[in-house]
Amino acid sequence: MTLLATSLLIWTGSLLAGFLGALTGLGGGVVVVPLLALAFGVDLRYAIGASLLSVIATSSGAAAAYVRDGLSNVRVGMFLEIATTLGALAGAFVAAHVPTSAVAVVFGLVLLGAAGLSLRHPASQAGPPRPADPIAIALRMDGSYPGHDGRIEYHVRNVPAGFGLMAVAGGLSGLLGIGSGALKVIAMDDVMRLPFKVSSTTSNFMIGVTAAASAGVYLARGYLDPVLAAPVVLGVLPGALLGAWLLPRLGGRVLRLVFAGVIAVLAVEMLYQGATGRL
Repeated sequence: MTLLATSLLIWTGSLLAGFLGALTGLGGGVVVVPLLALAFGVDLRYAIGASLLSVIATSSGAAAAYVRDGLSNVRVGMFLEIATTLGALAGAFVAAHVPTSAVAVVFGLVLLGAAGLSLRHPASQAGPPRPADPIAIALRMDGSYPGHDGRIEYHVRNVPAGFGLMAVAGGLSGLLGIGSGALKVIAMDDVMRLPFKVSSTTSNFMIGVTAAASAGVYLARGYLDPVLAAPVVLGVLPGALLGAWLLPRLGGRVLRLVFAGVIAVLAVEMLYQGATGRL
């Protein structure tokens, strides 16, 4: 197969990955990495490097719009990026020193978790009022976001616990080349009690910075191949935009079931390939 034909196939697969990732909010990295490793036989570390670049590209465009619209909490995002960046650097360092088969097994387990998370409903904000977090007060993290009837005020809770979960999310991002958006959203939505819209948009704001920290390590170690990364980025970006545009117009429940099924199949294959040492 010629280089052009291979690049077109990778572009098509990345387009689908970005589309599915946008529809579920999990990002295209959870599909791009196993797609490149299993379908095209790309070395897992090069697949992760290309995926990180696609994460940066897809995050940057949407993040600017969310910040402009007043949905993202920039103070929360900047503070939590300390944890995600440190975790991402640690994860990327570990990935360069462990066998790819072990990384494949971890990726398979994360994919199984992602399949379940794709079916998850946003957490309810109902319940008794919780005490104010002194860190949130000191750093002025409380904020508001636009609603149908004006600005809606909210308070940030459990900052230390959210910070710890962000370090884990950053580690997974650096190790596996994914945005870890699902874990970031859970940390802010369930633990820090931010409104779901704020959690998801702030997560998108943070993902690009986390991936950029990891990508620097992969670049220094020679795992970023422009010939591979170009069709991946050019495919994931329009796929994500298409998915974001179609999301309000399609049946979300059916799409999430399809996505969960695809991810589960990829997870089993990644676990098998990693456990048998074929990756």
